[in-house]
Order: sequence, then structure tokens, then C-alpha cells
Amino acid sequence: MKFIKYSVLFGLIGIALWSCTDDSLGPVLQKNGGLEITSPAEGASWVLNDSTDAVFTWNAADYGYAAGTAYRLEMDVASSNFASPAVLGLVNATSLTISQAEINNILLAKELEENVPGQVEFRVIAKISDDVTEDTSAVRRISITPYPSNVVIPQLQVPGSYQGWAPSDSSTAVFSPANNSQFEGYVYFNVDNAFYKYTVGPSWDTNYGDTGGDGSLEQNGSDIAAGAAGVYKLNANLNQLTHTQLRTDWGLIGSATPGGWDADQNLTFDPATKKFSITLDLVAGDIKFRANDSWTFNFGDKGNNKTLEYDGDNIAVAEAGNYTIDLLIVGVPKYRYAIKKN
Repeated sequence: MKFIKYSVLFGLIGIALWSCTDDSLGPVLQKNGGLEITSPAEGASWVLNDSTDAVFTWNAADYGYAAGTAYRLEMDVASSNFASPAVLGLVNATSLTISQAEINNILLAKELEENVPGQVEFRVIAKISDDVTEDTSAVRRISITPYPSNVVIPQLQVPGSYQGWAPSDSSTAVFSPANNSQFEGYVYFNVDNAFYKYTVGPSWDTNYGDTGGDGSLEQNGSDIAAGAAGVYKLNANLNQLTHTQLRTDWGLIGSATPGGWDADQNLTFDPATKKFSITLDLVAGDIKFRANDSWTFNFGDKGNNKTLEYDGDNIAVAEAGNYTIDLLIVGVPKYRYAIKKN
């Protein structure tokens, strides 16, 4: 009888010990959702300014226990599928404050128009470990109106026969981003054999031409002659009083293109939008832009920020697909591009 009692007792102790061992395995990861942006509200409308902060808040991701969660807030223009999102911040909290000025600069770099409402999307991504798949919130879309950049870039107007000899037309200009009296810009001449001059400001008070047709600039000099209609790279140096012009056709080249690094894929210029564009199939690889099937003038992206620099770094295409690519260099002081997977 005692043997039976002791056997039952030891059995109960064994069960208790086994139960304690099972409980010691620790909490079990559960993905219960919960990650959601709470502010700004869907459909909100912001008009940015340079003296206000933007505040974002979201609900914490629920993993079934108190996890050390890192959050990444991303922003991109609407309908881009976050192809090249800007990371606004990395935090371990459920809120982030960032200056509207920083958002403004990012959106201008992404080609949103100044003083025009544009649709912008945000999402939050939660991460607890390299071994656990990240969680992504639903996309929150709002309207944002950027303000004009406060940086004033010196420019020369380029009035001519192609635009009615109007120095007040600021869309036909060359620029000096370094503020060193060396100007460059891409201007579209819509007629063959156009004539043009350079003016300082929107009047004829101070103007430059080329009396001898030898590349030298003179105040009140003769009209400068161009050749066939097209987009011209214009350079004017007021320190040395010289100028150059080059008609340019632009192409896409690189390991991601059908022609590899051996053959350009020609871009088409649209005078209405002032963009060079192409839609084509790409594979994973690299691309660059170059003029006139030559490496003399080529663009890459040194900062991976959609801004172009001469002889810049190759632009990576992450995955194969059909893409529309725009080159924006006409009438602007900063050269940019856009790439969208269709």
C-alpha cells in the first residue's frame, strides 16, 4: 500500500517538474498586428512652411509580449509603390518629429511642384530582429503643398527668335548654382537656325552677344546663331566673356538596358513637359544617361537622391521589369531624373 502511495506521489512531482520546465521556454512570438499610423489622418492637407515641425504618431506593433521594437518612417510620392522612399527617421518610440523644411527639400527633389498640392504617402515599418520578417503598416496618403526654395540661384535669360525675344521669360535661362558667374543650362530651340542672346535679368539693359561668331561674348554684341532645332547645352562665362553651345540628344545606357554598355536606348523629348522620356524593359543592373552616343557628357547619381551629376555613379535597377524613365534637365538649375516601374 505504501508503495502505491509513494508511486503516485513521485508521479505527481514528475508532472509538476515537467510543467515548470515547459513554462521556462519563455514567451512565444505572435504577430497580432496593431501597427497603424494614427497621425496625420488619412486625406489630411498640409501647406508646408520653414518654421513648423511635422509630428507623426502610430500604434505599436503587437508581438504578444513587450518586444524591443525599432520603427522606420518612410515617405514617397503617391502611386510610386515606395520605389525609392525617403527615410524620415529610425526610432524606438511610436512617434517622430521632423521639420517641415526637411520634408519640403525631399519633396522638391522628388519633383513635386512648388505651391501646388501633391499626393504623398507614408508608412511605418517595425523590426524586432534580423531573424523576424518586418511588419509594415497600411499606407497613409495626404496632400502636401511644398513652398519655393529660399535659395536664389543666379541666372541669365536667353531671349531669342524661338520665344519672341522675351527676356522676361524665365523658363528659358541658364544658371550659376555655384554663384561664380559661370552659367549653364539646357534650352529647347523649337525652330531651325534660331538666334538668341544672353541678358542679365528680365530686360535688355545688360545683354551679351557674339559679334565675331568666335565664341567670345560682348555687351550689346550680335545675335548668336544656333543650328537645327533641338535641346542645346549652353554655357556662358562672364568672367572670361566666352560661351559654347552643343545640340544634344540623350540616351540611356548600361547593363540593365537591352543594349548593355554598348548601345544607347534613345530618349524622346516632349516640348510640353520639357522631359526626355523612355519606356522599356530592364533587367537588374545599372544605367546612366549620356549625350550624343558619347561619354563626353554623361549623368549619374552620386548621392542616390535622384539628382544628377556629370560623371556621377551608376544608377542601380534593383529588379527586372518594365520601366518609364524621365530625364529632367531643360529649364532647371538642378538636373534630376525619375524612374518608375510600371
